[in-house]
Amino acid sequence: MAAAAMSGPLSGTRVADFSHLMAGPYCSLILADMGAEVIKIESPQGDPTRTLLSPGEDEESPFFLSINRNKKSVVLDLHADEGRAVALDLIARADVVLESFAAGVMDRFGLGYATLSAAHPTLIYCAVSAYGRSGPLAERAGYDPIIQGESGLMYLNGHADGEPHKTAIPIIDLTTGMFAAHAVLAALYARCSSGRGQFIDVPLFDSSAALTTYHTMAYLRGGGDPARLGNSSAVAAPVGLFEAQDGSFFLTVAGDRVWQKLVSVLGNPPELACEDFAGNFLRVRHQARLVEILKRIFREERLDTWMVRLRAAGVPAGPVRSIAQAVASPEMQARAVIGEAPHRKYGTVPNLRLPMTMTGTPLVAPRGAPLLGEHTVAVLADVLHYGPERVAGLLRGGVVAAWQPDV
Repeated sequence: MAAAAMSGPLSGTRVADFSHLMAGPYCSLILADMGAEVIKIESPQGDPTRTLLSPGEDEESPFFLSINRNKKSVVLDLHADEGRAVALDLIARADVVLESFAAGVMDRFGLGYATLSAAHPTLIYCAVSAYGRSGPLAERAGYDPIIQGESGLMYLNGHADGEPHKTAIPIIDLTTGMFAAHAVLAALYARCSSGRGQFIDVPLFDSSAALTTYHTMAYLRGGGDPARLGNSSAVAAPVGLFEAQDGSFFLTVAGDRVWQKLVSVLGNPPELACEDFAGNFLRVRHQARLVEILKRIFREERLDTWMVRLRAAGVPAGPVRSIAQAVASPEMQARAVIGEAPHRKYGTVPNLRLPMTMTGTPLVAPRGAPLLGEHTVAVLADVLHYGPERVAGLLRGGVVAAWQPDV
């Protein structure tokens, strides 16, 4: 086990992170927030997300800042023999290797699982890819929206009379990162009793297929292809987006008890006493007519009025907000979701924390995403115990690079 760095449940765990873009880095973000020492190995050009959606040429992008906090950046040229030697030295001192290269790239660098596990049988090696590291699709390239389409997930999103829609966030990248983090945690736990590491394969396609859950199960049980439902539900009604006088909100009525509460909030209008709405199954069957009745009623009052009444009665409903509105919302403030993290270049940067709190082993205090090569020299000296002359030689030869503060 590596030497302890920060506090947290994974304190003392070291991760050599060769991943880039979104899925792999989201995995290592979770591990880093839990206290693992995540050493992010980057090419001299850096992770491509450093400049993705960047507000300026020399600015770190919100994309990169959001998923790389609490990590250390080391610039390393893996195409150079000396660079690969440095990587091997680092891996020898790591508990976990994480990578998201195309199939065969790590093997060509001499950093594949077969090579590394032979020398380090306790090593946990996690590969994130589009279609897995084995089988006929291993070499196929793929990205989040493509896999949303191929797995059936995109087909489920959108309105019945419209085209399929991808999600606005890269949901497959994010969930693949979560699944990978879960697998790494399980492998670390298993190693405590077995004393051995293992290979972990986490494909985006498998993650996307897993997210279809009961839709695919229903089809496999003979239920046919599910239809796109827009904002409605196949299992409960009324469910959907409604307009008040001055804004929209989402309403979910799951079950007859909540339905009776809603009817009471609305003043027991006679049109809702119809037998067609007497039970959830009937409301689902007749939801088109039910929704039209509710739309007319909800337009009669302001949004705040409906929120007060519905919440007081225990009817789940909430306003549909923009990101700006959500950031300023009382819920966001009450949950302390947004904070600040220190950053070497900007002083501080906003921070959006992980959605869990742990009383015994809390997550570590956030530290802003690293600048390119910010920790190269420190890692070479403190982790690998290279002397000043060797570090200087690697820098001169371009094998490694280090961030230099402006003079």
